[in-house]
Amino acid sequence: MSLTLEQRADALAAALDAGDGRLAPDLVEDTRALVARVRERAGLSAEHTVVALAGATGSGKSSLLNALAAADLAATGVQRPTTSHPLALVVPAGDGGRDPSALLDWLEVDRRHVLPAATTALPPGLVLLDLPDHDSVVVEHRVRAERLVARADLLVWVVDPQKYADAALHEGFLRTLVGHDEVVVLALNQVDRLTHGDAAAVLADLRRLATADGIGAARALGLSAATGAGVDALRALVADAVRRREASTRRFGADLRNAAAVVLDACGPPVRGRTPDPRALVDALADAAGVPTVVDAVRRATVRAATARTGWRPVRWVAGLRPDPLRRLGLAPRPAPQAELARTSLPPLGAAQRARAATAVRDHADAALAGAPDAWVLAARARLDPAALTDARTGALPDALDHAIARTPLVPQRPAWWWRVVAGLQWLLLTAAVVGGLWLAGLAPMGYLRLPEPDVPQWGPVPVPTALLVGGVLAGVLVALLAGVAARLGARRRARAAGRRLRAAVAQVADALVVDPLAQETAALERCRSQAARAAAR
Repeated sequence: MSLTLEQRADALAAALDAGDGRLAPDLVEDTRALVARVRERAGLSAEHTVVALAGATGSGKSSLLNALAAADLAATGVQRPTTSHPLALVVPAGDGGRDPSALLDWLEVDRRHVLPAATTALPPGLVLLDLPDHDSVVVEHRVRAERLVARADLLVWVVDPQKYADAALHEGFLRTLVGHDEVVVLALNQVDRLTHGDAAAVLADLRRLATADGIGAARALGLSAATGAGVDALRALVADAVRRREASTRRFGADLRNAAAVVLDACGPPVRGRTPDPRALVDALADAAGVPTVVDAVRRATVRAATARTGWRPVRWVAGLRPDPLRRLGLAPRPAPQAELARTSLPPLGAAQRARAATAVRDHADAALAGAPDAWVLAARARLDPAALTDARTGALPDALDHAIARTPLVPQRPAWWWRVVAGLQWLLLTAAVVGGLWLAGLAPMGYLRLPEPDVPQWGPVPVPTALLVGGVLAGVLVALLAGVAARLGARRRARAAGRRLRAAVAQVADALVVDPLAQETAALERCRSQAARAAAR
Protein backbone atom coordinates (compact mmCIF):
# COMPACT_ATOMS: atom_id res chain seq x y z
CA MET A 1 0.00 0.00 0.00
CA SER A 2 1.33 3.41 -0.97
CA LEU A 3 2.38 5.67 1.88
CA THR A 4 0.71 8.97 2.61
CA LEU A 5 2.82 12.09 2.39
CA GLU A 6 2.94 12.30 6.18
CA GLN A 7 4.00 8.66 6.55
CA ARG A 8 6.70 9.11 3.93
CA ALA A 9 8.00 12.24 5.66
CA ASP A 10 7.98 10.47 9.03
CA ALA A 11 9.93 7.51 7.62
CA LEU A 12 12.53 9.79 6.08
CA ALA A 13 12.85 11.78 9.31
CA ALA A 14 13.36 8.51 11.22
CA ALA A 15 16.10 7.52 8.77
CA LEU A 16 17.83 10.86 9.31
CA ASP A 17 17.59 10.48 13.08
CA ALA A 18 19.18 7.04 12.86
CA GLY A 19 21.92 8.27 10.53
CA ASP A 20 22.67 11.58 12.21
CA GLY A 21 26.40 11.90 12.69
CA ARG A 22 26.98 9.14 10.15
CA LEU A 23 25.44 10.60 7.01
CA ALA A 24 27.04 13.60 5.33
CA PRO A 25 26.07 16.79 7.24
CA ASP A 26 24.96 18.56 4.05
CA LEU A 27 22.73 15.64 3.14
CA VAL A 28 21.14 15.58 6.59
CA GLU A 29 20.65 19.35 6.64
CA ASP A 30 19.12 19.54 3.15
CA THR A 31 16.88 16.53 3.72
CA ARG A 32 15.65 17.81 7.08
CA ALA A 33 14.83 21.10 5.37
CA LEU A 34 12.85 19.15 2.75
CA VAL A 35 10.93 17.20 5.40
CA ALA A 36 10.13 20.45 7.21
CA ARG A 37 9.00 22.02 3.92
CA VAL A 38 6.75 19.07 3.12
CA ARG A 39 5.19 19.14 6.58
CA GLU A 40 4.64 22.88 6.33
CA ARG A 41 2.96 22.50 2.95
CA ALA A 42 0.78 19.66 4.23
CA GLY A 43 -0.43 21.92 7.03
CA LEU A 44 -1.48 24.66 4.64
CA SER A 45 -4.46 24.86 2.30
CA ALA A 46 -4.97 21.54 0.53
CA GLU A 47 -7.75 23.18 -1.49
CA HIS A 48 -5.28 25.23 -3.48
CA THR A 49 -2.78 23.96 -6.04
CA VAL A 50 0.36 26.03 -6.59
CA VAL A 51 1.36 26.12 -10.25
CA ALA A 52 4.64 27.90 -11.03
CA LEU A 53 5.59 29.34 -14.40
CA ALA A 54 9.39 29.15 -14.50
CA GLY A 55 11.78 29.96 -17.28
CA ALA A 56 14.62 32.04 -18.64
CA THR A 57 14.74 35.69 -19.56
CA GLY A 58 12.55 36.40 -22.57
CA SER A 59 10.83 32.99 -22.55
CA GLY A 60 7.44 34.65 -22.11
CA LYS A 61 6.35 33.57 -18.62
CA SER A 62 4.53 36.80 -17.87
CA SER A 63 2.88 36.83 -21.28
CA LEU A 64 1.74 33.26 -20.73
CA LEU A 65 0.28 34.14 -17.33
CA ASN A 66 -1.68 36.96 -18.94
CA ALA A 67 -2.85 34.60 -21.68
CA LEU A 68 -3.98 31.97 -19.20
CA ALA A 69 -5.83 34.56 -17.13
CA ALA A 70 -7.15 36.37 -20.21
CA ALA A 71 -6.16 39.56 -18.42
CA ASP A 72 -3.22 41.95 -18.52
CA LEU A 73 -1.88 41.32 -15.00
CA ALA A 74 1.91 40.81 -15.36
CA ALA A 75 4.32 43.27 -16.95
CA THR A 76 6.03 41.76 -19.98
CA GLY A 77 9.39 42.27 -21.63
CA VAL A 78 11.60 40.70 -24.25
CA GLN A 79 15.28 41.11 -23.51
CA ARG A 80 15.49 42.17 -19.90
CA PRO A 81 14.07 40.55 -16.77
CA THR A 82 10.81 42.18 -15.82
CA THR A 83 9.90 39.85 -12.91
CA SER A 84 12.17 40.70 -10.02
CA HIS A 85 9.58 39.53 -7.47
CA PRO A 86 7.14 36.67 -7.94
CA LEU A 87 3.54 37.45 -8.79
CA ALA A 88 0.64 35.29 -7.65
CA LEU A 89 -2.65 35.00 -9.44
CA VAL A 90 -5.18 33.50 -7.03
CA VAL A 91 -8.54 31.99 -7.89
CA PRO A 92 -10.37 31.39 -4.57
CA ALA A 93 -11.46 27.84 -3.85
CA GLY A 94 -15.10 28.87 -3.53
CA ASP A 95 -17.61 29.26 -0.72
CA GLY A 96 -16.32 27.76 2.49
CA GLY A 97 -12.83 27.35 1.08
CA ARG A 98 -9.78 28.22 3.13
CA ASP A 99 -8.09 31.57 2.73
CA PRO A 100 -4.84 31.02 0.81
CA SER A 101 -3.10 33.91 2.57
CA ALA A 102 -1.12 31.60 4.86
CA LEU A 103 -0.04 29.55 1.84
CA LEU A 104 1.10 32.71 0.02
CA ASP A 105 2.94 33.88 3.12
CA TRP A 106 4.76 30.53 3.23
CA LEU A 107 5.61 30.97 -0.42
CA GLU A 108 6.82 34.49 0.43
CA VAL A 109 4.84 36.02 -2.40
CA ASP A 110 3.70 39.55 -1.65
CA ARG A 111 2.41 40.60 -5.08
CA ARG A 112 -1.03 39.01 -5.39
CA HIS A 113 -3.98 39.31 -7.76
CA VAL A 114 -7.29 37.69 -6.83
CA LEU A 115 -9.58 36.68 -9.69
CA PRO A 116 -13.06 35.59 -8.64
CA ALA A 117 -13.89 32.23 -10.17
CA ALA A 118 -16.91 33.73 -11.94
CA THR A 119 -14.73 36.16 -13.91
CA THR A 120 -12.08 33.78 -15.25
CA ALA A 121 -11.75 30.53 -17.12
CA LEU A 122 -9.10 29.38 -14.65
CA PRO A 123 -10.22 26.75 -12.13
CA PRO A 124 -11.13 27.58 -8.51
CA GLY A 125 -8.35 26.72 -6.06
CA LEU A 126 -5.51 27.77 -8.37
CA VAL A 127 -2.47 29.75 -7.23
CA LEU A 128 -0.57 30.61 -10.40
CA LEU A 129 2.94 32.02 -9.88
CA ASP A 130 5.04 34.03 -12.28
CA LEU A 131 8.60 33.42 -11.08
CA PRO A 132 11.72 35.54 -11.53
CA ASP A 133 13.99 34.39 -14.36
CA HIS A 134 16.13 31.42 -13.37
CA ASP A 135 19.02 32.83 -15.43
CA SER A 136 18.76 36.37 -14.09
CA VAL A 137 22.01 38.27 -13.68
CA VAL A 138 20.70 39.35 -10.26
CA VAL A 139 21.55 36.65 -7.73
CA GLU A 140 18.64 37.56 -5.49
CA HIS A 141 16.21 36.95 -8.35
CA ARG A 142 17.65 33.50 -9.04
CA VAL A 143 17.46 32.57 -5.36
CA ARG A 144 13.78 33.52 -5.25
CA ALA A 145 13.08 31.46 -8.34
CA GLU A 146 14.89 28.40 -6.93
CA ARG A 147 13.04 28.66 -3.63
CA LEU A 148 9.65 28.74 -5.32
CA VAL A 149 10.57 25.93 -7.71
CA ALA A 150 11.18 23.82 -4.59
CA ARG A 151 7.78 24.77 -3.11
CA ALA A 152 5.44 24.64 -6.08
CA ASP A 153 3.03 21.74 -6.61
CA LEU A 154 3.09 21.78 -10.41
CA LEU A 155 6.01 23.18 -12.44
CA VAL A 156 5.47 24.64 -15.90
CA TRP A 157 8.84 25.27 -17.53
CA VAL A 158 8.38 27.88 -20.21
CA VAL A 159 11.07 27.61 -22.89
CA ASP A 160 11.50 29.33 -26.22
CA PRO A 161 12.96 28.03 -29.47
CA GLN A 162 16.25 29.84 -28.84
CA LYS A 163 16.99 28.65 -25.27
CA TYR A 164 15.13 25.36 -24.89
CA ALA A 165 18.45 23.43 -24.94
CA ASP A 166 20.27 25.80 -22.57
CA ALA A 167 22.65 23.86 -20.32
CA ALA A 168 21.79 25.99 -17.29
CA LEU A 169 18.15 24.89 -17.55
CA HIS A 170 18.84 21.20 -18.00
CA GLU A 171 21.79 20.80 -15.62
CA GLY A 172 20.65 23.22 -12.96
CA PHE A 173 16.95 22.38 -12.83
CA LEU A 174 15.45 19.69 -15.03
CA ARG A 175 18.00 17.00 -14.14
CA THR A 176 17.26 17.58 -10.47
CA LEU A 177 13.61 16.69 -11.09
CA VAL A 178 14.10 13.01 -11.85
CA GLY A 179 11.01 11.17 -10.63
CA HIS A 180 8.86 14.31 -10.90
CA ASP A 181 7.55 13.60 -14.40
CA GLU A 182 3.92 13.80 -13.27
CA VAL A 183 4.26 17.35 -11.97
CA VAL A 184 6.48 18.82 -14.69
CA VAL A 185 5.14 20.42 -17.87
CA LEU A 186 7.46 21.64 -20.63
CA ALA A 187 5.78 24.50 -22.47
CA LEU A 188 7.49 25.47 -25.72
CA ASN A 189 6.38 29.09 -26.17
CA GLN A 190 6.60 31.29 -29.25
CA VAL A 191 5.83 28.51 -31.72
CA ASP A 192 4.16 31.19 -33.82
CA ARG A 193 7.65 32.23 -34.90
CA LEU A 194 8.31 28.78 -36.37
CA THR A 195 6.88 26.90 -39.27
CA HIS A 196 4.70 23.95 -38.44
CA GLY A 197 7.52 21.53 -39.32
CA ASP A 198 10.13 23.43 -37.35
CA ALA A 199 7.84 23.64 -34.33
CA ALA A 200 7.30 19.87 -34.44
CA ALA A 201 11.07 19.28 -34.76
CA VAL A 202 11.91 21.57 -31.83
CA LEU A 203 9.19 19.98 -29.70
CA ALA A 204 10.55 16.51 -30.53
CA ASP A 205 14.06 17.61 -29.62
CA LEU A 206 12.75 19.07 -26.35
CA ARG A 207 11.20 15.70 -25.51
CA ARG A 208 14.48 13.98 -26.37
CA LEU A 209 16.37 16.28 -24.00
CA ALA A 210 13.79 15.67 -21.28
CA THR A 211 14.32 11.93 -21.65
CA ALA A 212 18.07 12.47 -21.32
CA ASP A 213 17.38 14.53 -18.18
CA GLY A 214 15.46 11.60 -16.67
CA ILE A 215 11.97 13.12 -16.97
CA GLY A 216 10.93 11.57 -20.26
CA ALA A 217 7.32 11.15 -19.08
CA ALA A 218 6.88 14.88 -18.47
CA ARG A 219 4.23 16.41 -20.68
CA ALA A 220 5.47 18.73 -23.43
CA LEU A 221 3.34 20.97 -25.59
CA GLY A 222 3.83 23.83 -27.99
CA LEU A 223 1.99 27.09 -27.57
CA SER A 224 2.06 30.79 -28.25
CA ALA A 225 1.15 33.32 -25.60
CA ALA A 226 0.96 35.94 -28.34
CA THR A 227 -1.58 34.17 -30.56
CA GLY A 228 -3.21 31.94 -27.96
CA ALA A 229 -2.33 28.74 -29.80
CA GLY A 230 -2.06 25.85 -27.32
CA VAL A 231 -2.99 28.04 -24.35
CA ASP A 232 -6.33 26.30 -23.93
CA ALA A 233 -4.53 22.93 -23.77
CA LEU A 234 -2.24 24.20 -21.02
CA ARG A 235 -5.20 25.74 -19.19
CA ALA A 236 -7.03 22.41 -19.38
CA LEU A 237 -3.98 20.58 -18.08
CA VAL A 238 -3.70 23.00 -15.15
CA ALA A 239 -7.44 22.75 -14.48
CA ASP A 240 -7.21 18.95 -14.39
CA ALA A 241 -4.36 19.11 -11.87
CA VAL A 242 -6.32 21.54 -9.68
CA ARG A 243 -9.44 19.42 -9.90
CA ARG A 244 -7.61 16.24 -8.89
CA ARG A 245 -5.79 17.97 -6.01
CA GLU A 246 -3.00 15.42 -6.36
CA ALA A 247 -0.22 17.66 -7.65
CA SER A 248 1.02 18.60 -4.19
CA THR A 249 1.11 14.98 -3.02
CA ARG A 250 2.81 13.85 -6.22
CA ARG A 251 5.31 16.69 -6.21
CA PHE A 252 6.41 16.41 -2.62
CA GLY A 253 6.09 12.63 -2.64
CA ALA A 254 8.62 12.58 -5.47
CA ASP A 255 10.85 14.98 -3.53
CA LEU A 256 10.76 12.68 -0.53
CA ARG A 257 11.36 9.55 -2.61
CA ASN A 258 14.37 11.10 -4.32
CA ALA A 259 15.86 12.30 -1.04
CA ALA A 260 15.19 8.91 0.55
CA ALA A 261 16.94 7.18 -2.35
CA VAL A 262 20.04 9.32 -1.72
CA VAL A 263 19.96 8.42 1.99
CA LEU A 264 19.46 4.75 1.13
CA ASP A 265 22.44 4.86 -1.21
CA ALA A 266 24.54 6.45 1.55
CA CYS A 267 23.63 3.50 3.83
CA GLY A 268 25.18 1.07 1.37
CA PRO A 269 24.00 -2.50 0.75
CA PRO A 270 22.73 -4.59 3.68
CA VAL A 271 25.51 -6.08 5.80
CA ARG A 272 25.25 -9.83 5.30
CA GLY A 273 27.92 -10.84 7.82
CA ARG A 274 27.08 -12.63 11.05
CA THR A 275 27.48 -11.17 14.50
CA PRO A 276 31.13 -11.75 15.48
CA ASP A 277 31.91 -14.30 18.19
CA PRO A 278 32.80 -12.31 21.32
CA ARG A 279 34.94 -15.09 22.84
CA ALA A 280 38.18 -13.76 21.38
CA LEU A 281 37.34 -10.33 22.78
CA VAL A 282 36.49 -11.74 26.20
CA ASP A 283 39.69 -13.84 26.19
CA ALA A 284 41.82 -10.76 25.54
CA LEU A 285 40.01 -8.65 28.13
CA ALA A 286 40.14 -11.44 30.71
CA ASP A 287 43.89 -11.67 30.23
CA ALA A 288 44.18 -7.89 30.50
CA ALA A 289 42.08 -7.92 33.68
CA GLY A 290 44.40 -10.45 35.32
CA VAL A 291 41.83 -13.26 35.45
CA PRO A 292 44.52 -16.02 35.23
CA THR A 293 46.31 -14.45 38.21
CA VAL A 294 43.10 -14.26 40.21
CA VAL A 295 42.11 -17.84 39.34
CA ASP A 296 45.50 -19.10 40.55
CA ALA A 297 45.10 -17.02 43.72
CA VAL A 298 41.70 -18.64 44.34
CA ARG A 299 43.26 -22.08 44.00
CA ARG A 300 46.11 -21.31 46.40
CA ALA A 301 43.84 -19.51 48.86
CA THR A 302 41.49 -22.49 48.93
CA VAL A 303 44.34 -24.90 49.64
CA ARG A 304 45.61 -22.59 52.38
CA ALA A 305 42.18 -22.30 54.03
CA ALA A 306 41.52 -26.04 53.79
CA THR A 307 44.93 -26.90 55.25
CA ALA A 308 44.39 -24.48 58.11
CA ARG A 309 41.17 -26.29 59.02
CA THR A 310 41.92 -29.93 58.21
CA GLY A 311 45.66 -30.23 58.91
CA TRP A 312 47.19 -32.01 61.91
CA ARG A 313 46.29 -29.77 64.80
CA PRO A 314 49.74 -29.30 66.37
CA VAL A 315 51.33 -28.09 63.11
CA ARG A 316 48.45 -26.62 61.09
CA TRP A 317 49.24 -23.13 62.42
CA VAL A 318 52.18 -23.16 60.02
CA ALA A 319 49.74 -22.86 57.11
CA GLY A 320 48.42 -19.65 58.65
CA LEU A 321 51.87 -18.07 58.44
CA ARG A 322 51.66 -17.99 54.65
CA PRO A 323 49.96 -14.79 53.35
CA ASP A 324 46.47 -15.11 51.90
CA PRO A 325 46.86 -14.78 48.09
CA LEU A 326 43.43 -13.20 47.69
CA ARG A 327 43.99 -10.67 50.45
CA ARG A 328 47.29 -9.66 48.87
CA LEU A 329 45.35 -8.86 45.66
CA GLY A 330 42.70 -6.93 47.56
CA LEU A 331 40.15 -9.66 46.85
CA ALA A 332 39.39 -10.95 50.32
CA PRO A 333 35.67 -11.74 50.79
CA ARG A 334 33.73 -8.69 51.92
CA PRO A 335 30.07 -7.73 52.40
CA ALA A 336 28.12 -6.95 49.21
CA PRO A 337 27.80 -3.16 49.80
CA GLN A 338 31.57 -2.90 50.22
CA ALA A 339 32.22 -5.13 47.19
CA GLU A 340 30.28 -2.74 44.94
CA LEU A 341 32.74 0.04 45.75
CA ALA A 342 35.93 -1.99 46.11
CA ARG A 343 39.02 -1.95 43.94
CA THR A 344 41.67 -4.62 43.60
CA SER A 345 45.43 -4.48 44.12
CA LEU A 346 46.13 -6.12 40.77
CA PRO A 347 48.93 -4.49 38.78
CA PRO A 348 47.79 -2.08 36.04
CA LEU A 349 47.64 -3.21 32.43
CA GLY A 350 51.05 -3.65 30.91
CA ALA A 351 51.94 -2.52 27.42
CA ALA A 352 51.50 -6.00 25.96
CA GLN A 353 48.12 -6.47 27.64
CA ARG A 354 46.90 -3.06 26.45
CA ALA A 355 48.02 -3.83 22.91
CA ARG A 356 46.24 -7.18 22.92
CA ALA A 357 43.06 -5.67 24.36
CA ALA A 358 43.12 -2.78 21.86
CA THR A 359 43.64 -5.20 18.97
CA ALA A 360 40.75 -7.37 20.16
CA VAL A 361 38.44 -4.34 20.39
CA ARG A 362 39.46 -3.16 16.92
CA ASP A 363 39.07 -6.63 15.38
CA HIS A 364 35.65 -7.09 16.94
CA ALA A 365 34.51 -3.68 15.66
CA ASP A 366 35.80 -4.41 12.16
CA ALA A 367 34.03 -7.77 12.11
CA ALA A 368 30.75 -6.31 13.39
CA LEU A 369 30.75 -3.56 10.73
CA ALA A 370 32.19 -5.56 7.84
CA GLY A 371 30.68 -4.23 4.64
CA ALA A 372 29.20 -1.12 6.28
CA PRO A 373 29.80 2.31 4.68
CA ASP A 374 33.05 4.00 5.64
CA ALA A 375 31.25 6.76 7.52
CA TRP A 376 29.62 4.24 9.88
CA VAL A 377 32.86 2.32 10.36
CA LEU A 378 34.78 5.50 11.16
CA ALA A 379 32.06 6.68 13.55
CA ALA A 380 32.14 3.35 15.38
CA ARG A 381 35.91 3.46 15.61
CA ALA A 382 35.75 6.97 17.01
CA ARG A 383 33.17 5.84 19.56
CA LEU A 384 35.24 2.79 20.47
CA ASP A 385 38.73 4.20 20.15
CA PRO A 386 40.74 1.18 21.38
CA ALA A 387 43.70 3.31 22.49
CA ALA A 388 41.45 5.56 24.57
CA LEU A 389 39.49 2.65 26.02
CA THR A 390 42.59 0.84 27.21
CA ASP A 391 44.63 3.84 28.40
CA ALA A 392 45.95 2.98 31.84
CA ARG A 393 45.21 6.45 33.26
CA THR A 394 42.03 7.65 31.56
CA GLY A 395 40.58 4.62 29.77
CA ALA A 396 37.18 3.30 30.76
CA LEU A 397 38.15 -0.33 30.17
CA PRO A 398 40.86 -0.84 32.84
CA ASP A 399 38.71 0.72 35.54
CA ALA A 400 35.61 -1.23 34.50
CA LEU A 401 37.52 -4.51 34.41
CA ASP A 402 39.08 -3.89 37.82
CA HIS A 403 35.68 -3.08 39.29
CA ALA A 404 34.18 -6.20 37.71
CA ILE A 405 36.92 -8.40 39.24
CA ALA A 406 36.55 -6.75 42.65
CA ARG A 407 32.80 -7.31 42.91
CA THR A 408 32.81 -10.91 41.64
CA PRO A 409 32.35 -13.47 44.46
CA LEU A 410 35.36 -15.76 44.20
CA VAL A 411 35.01 -18.23 47.08
CA PRO A 412 32.04 -19.25 49.26
CA GLN A 413 31.64 -17.31 52.47
CA ARG A 414 31.21 -20.54 54.47
CA PRO A 415 33.82 -23.36 54.53
CA ALA A 416 33.10 -26.67 52.82
CA TRP A 417 31.09 -29.12 54.92
CA TRP A 418 33.78 -31.77 54.84
CA TRP A 419 36.30 -29.32 56.24
CA ARG A 420 34.20 -29.17 59.40
CA VAL A 421 33.90 -32.96 59.55
CA VAL A 422 37.64 -33.45 59.14
CA ALA A 423 38.37 -30.69 61.66
CA GLY A 424 36.18 -32.48 64.23
CA LEU A 425 37.92 -35.78 63.46
CA GLN A 426 41.32 -34.12 63.94
CA TRP A 427 40.22 -32.82 67.32
CA LEU A 428 39.12 -36.33 68.28
CA LEU A 429 42.44 -37.86 67.14
CA LEU A 430 44.40 -35.16 68.94
CA THR A 431 42.39 -35.84 72.10
CA ALA A 432 43.13 -39.55 71.82
CA ALA A 433 46.85 -38.85 71.37
CA VAL A 434 46.89 -36.47 74.34
CA VAL A 435 45.01 -38.96 76.54
CA GLY A 436 47.41 -41.74 75.53
CA GLY A 437 50.43 -39.52 76.15
CA LEU A 438 49.18 -38.41 79.56
CA TRP A 439 48.40 -42.02 80.43
CA LEU A 440 51.89 -43.12 79.54
CA ALA A 441 53.33 -40.12 81.33
CA GLY A 442 51.46 -41.19 84.47
CA LEU A 443 52.83 -44.75 84.21
CA ALA A 444 56.46 -43.70 83.75
CA PRO A 445 57.11 -42.64 87.39
CA MET A 446 55.77 -45.98 88.64
CA GLY A 447 58.61 -47.90 87.08
CA TYR A 448 61.17 -45.29 88.03
CA LEU A 449 60.09 -45.41 91.69
CA ARG A 450 59.85 -49.24 91.52
CA LEU A 451 56.22 -49.13 92.52
CA PRO A 452 53.88 -51.88 91.44
CA GLU A 453 52.50 -50.90 88.04
CA PRO A 454 48.73 -51.04 87.62
CA ASP A 455 47.27 -53.34 85.03
CA VAL A 456 47.09 -51.59 81.66
CA PRO A 457 44.39 -52.73 79.25
CA GLN A 458 45.54 -54.10 75.96
CA TRP A 459 44.29 -53.79 72.40
CA GLY A 460 45.69 -57.00 71.16
CA PRO A 461 49.43 -56.90 71.73
CA VAL A 462 49.50 -53.10 72.12
CA PRO A 463 48.74 -51.35 75.40
CA VAL A 464 45.81 -48.97 75.13
CA PRO A 465 47.80 -45.81 76.12
CA THR A 466 50.39 -46.56 73.44
CA ALA A 467 47.69 -47.27 70.90
CA LEU A 468 45.97 -43.98 71.74
CA LEU A 469 49.17 -41.95 71.46
CA VAL A 470 50.72 -43.54 68.40
CA GLY A 471 47.41 -44.21 66.69
CA GLY A 472 46.17 -40.67 67.29
CA VAL A 473 49.34 -39.11 65.89
CA LEU A 474 49.62 -41.41 62.87
CA ALA A 475 45.92 -41.20 62.09
CA GLY A 476 45.99 -37.41 62.42
CA VAL A 477 48.91 -37.12 60.01
CA LEU A 478 47.28 -39.53 57.55
CA VAL A 479 43.96 -37.67 57.68
CA ALA A 480 45.84 -34.41 57.13
CA LEU A 481 47.57 -35.86 54.05
CA LEU A 482 44.33 -37.20 52.61
CA ALA A 483 42.56 -33.92 53.36
CA GLY A 484 45.39 -32.08 51.56
CA VAL A 485 44.81 -34.14 48.42
CA ALA A 486 41.07 -33.53 48.62
CA ALA A 487 41.71 -29.83 49.26
CA ARG A 488 43.79 -29.52 46.07
CA LEU A 489 41.12 -31.25 44.04
CA GLY A 490 38.45 -29.01 45.54
CA ALA A 491 40.66 -25.94 45.02
CA ARG A 492 40.85 -26.69 41.30
CA ARG A 493 37.07 -26.93 41.12
CA ARG A 494 36.69 -23.67 43.01
CA ALA A 495 39.25 -22.01 40.77
CA ARG A 496 37.42 -23.17 37.63
CA ALA A 497 34.10 -21.92 39.03
CA ALA A 498 35.69 -18.59 39.95
CA GLY A 499 37.17 -18.39 36.45
CA ARG A 500 33.72 -18.84 34.93
CA ARG A 501 32.27 -16.11 37.13
CA LEU A 502 35.17 -13.81 36.35
CA ARG A 503 34.78 -14.36 32.60
CA ALA A 504 31.07 -13.66 32.93
CA ALA A 505 31.91 -10.38 34.68
CA VAL A 506 34.44 -9.52 31.98
CA ALA A 507 31.85 -10.40 29.32
CA GLN A 508 29.46 -7.91 30.92
CA VAL A 509 32.15 -5.22 30.64
CA ALA A 510 32.79 -6.21 27.03
CA ASP A 511 29.06 -5.99 26.33
CA ALA A 512 28.73 -2.59 27.95
CA LEU A 513 31.81 -0.97 26.40
CA VAL A 514 32.22 -2.77 23.08
CA VAL A 515 29.50 -5.20 21.99
CA ASP A 516 26.43 -3.11 22.87
CA PRO A 517 27.77 0.15 21.33
CA LEU A 518 28.59 -1.76 18.15
CA ALA A 519 25.16 -3.38 18.18
CA GLN A 520 23.66 0.09 18.51
CA GLU A 521 25.68 1.25 15.50
CA THR A 522 24.59 -1.69 13.36
CA ALA A 523 20.99 -1.33 14.54
CA ALA A 524 21.06 2.38 13.70
CA LEU A 525 22.46 1.58 10.26
CA GLU A 526 19.75 -0.99 9.64
CA ARG A 527 17.08 1.37 10.95
CA CYS A 528 18.37 4.16 8.71
CA ARG A 529 18.39 1.84 5.71
CA SER A 530 14.95 0.32 6.36
CA GLN A 531 13.28 3.67 6.99
CA ALA A 532 14.93 5.22 3.93
CA ALA A 533 13.81 2.24 1.84
CA ARG A 534 10.27 2.68 3.17
CA ALA A 535 10.30 6.38 2.30
CA ALA A 536 11.73 5.68 -1.16
CA ALA A 537 9.18 3.00 -2.04
CA ARG A 538 6.49 3.91 -4.55
